[in-house]
Amino acid sequence: MAKEENVRYIRLQFTDLLGIIKNVEVPISQLDKVLDNKMMFDGSSIEGFVRIEESDMYLYPDLDTWLIFPWETEHGKVARLICDIYMPDGTPFAGDPRGILRKVLAEAKEMGFTAMNVGPEPEFFLFQLDQNGNPTMEVNDKGGYFDLAPLDLGENCRREIVLTLESMGFEIEASHHEVAIGQHEIDFKYANAITAADNIMTFKLVVKTVARKYGLHATFMPKPIFGINGSGMHCHQSLFKGKENAFYDETDELGLSKTARQYLAGILAHARGFAAITNPTVNSYKRLVPGYEAPCYVAWSAKNRSPLVRIPASRGLSTRIEVRNPDPACNPYLALAVMLKAGLDGIKNELPLPDAVNRNIYVMNEVERERIGIRSLPGSLKEAVDELLADDVIRSALGEHAVTHFVEAKLIEWDMFRTTVHDWERDQYLATY
Repeated sequence: MAKEENVRYIRLQFTDLLGIIKNVEVPISQLDKVLDNKMMFDGSSIEGFVRIEESDMYLYPDLDTWLIFPWETEHGKVARLICDIYMPDGTPFAGDPRGILRKVLAEAKEMGFTAMNVGPEPEFFLFQLDQNGNPTMEVNDKGGYFDLAPLDLGENCRREIVLTLESMGFEIEASHHEVAIGQHEIDFKYANAITAADNIMTFKLVVKTVARKYGLHATFMPKPIFGINGSGMHCHQSLFKGKENAFYDETDELGLSKTARQYLAGILAHARGFAAITNPTVNSYKRLVPGYEAPCYVAWSAKNRSPLVRIPASRGLSTRIEVRNPDPACNPYLALAVMLKAGLDGIKNELPLPDAVNRNIYVMNEVERERIGIRSLPGSLKEAVDELLADDVIRSALGEHAVTHFVEAKLIEWDMFRTTVHDWERDQYLATY
């Protein structure tokens, strides 16, 4: 295929602990070596991987991820393979995010579940570039939810993103302008958890690449602009046993099986513990505030969108839960791993599901919320990291290597934010005091 399609380079892609895509590019002459799992790289230079004394690591390509990028240069085409990370002794690397998700999926399989299906809904903003090619804070349109041109000036860029993704094998279900100015959403068909996480990483790469062609910068930052909606990445999820959806029970009032209810109970029980993974930046917690449709309360409902988890109306094979707090800055492999682990814990321990909350939680006061047992998600990255450290179930999903390196990086990030003097402070205090 490489020969027929004039592929001259191969990108060996993987994801670091913080969800940033990395790649080693090799000429096509190295393809045999790649396929023999003999490509080595220096892991000590990758965030959250290993110390300099133990830096040699190997890239094992997943051949199912072979993909030829649709953009061709004068030197030929570029293909990619997504890789798993292995140690020199042939064992999987404990800090590989893809490997961490595989480990939790293996646990689900031991419990009789053959697949976790995930349908992600990543949102992003398009900002204009300045004359030097740097992103500005100028959005490229004044559109709103489901608007069309002329208000939605991102329409052509978004259409090319969709066509590019389709040419790469994505099945796009919908694309539209989101609520905020300059904000967009493209939804692609659900897939098994590993493929879904791979797809999210590929999606981000394509969105940023195509946006550049239009003189735009695409950002997956959760809350780039104060006072308008932030960007989320709602994750629809269900467990299957063969061809049977383990979440569906036609005899249940809501069509939810006992398994679905226990899985949902596990999500609610560990939501505060996994927030640092699903919402991993200081900025993530600027989105999780009342008033902008983002969930900040740990509750569920089949009728309204203010709680953390919504039950979409589809039933039968499409029965699923929608976890609404993740944002597109997260590492999708880790985010899916911790949500699955939380759900499996609910099933294993037969956790009872609290009553649904069908009222708008945003209009309740704190006393009302406390009376019916609604907790809030963490209010800051520091609080989320503390909750992660206190949740043994979520820690066990990640493993101590990933927890140690992730927490170390996040506490540095928090300390930098905490000690920086921001414009808001100068505006508030400089003249007054």
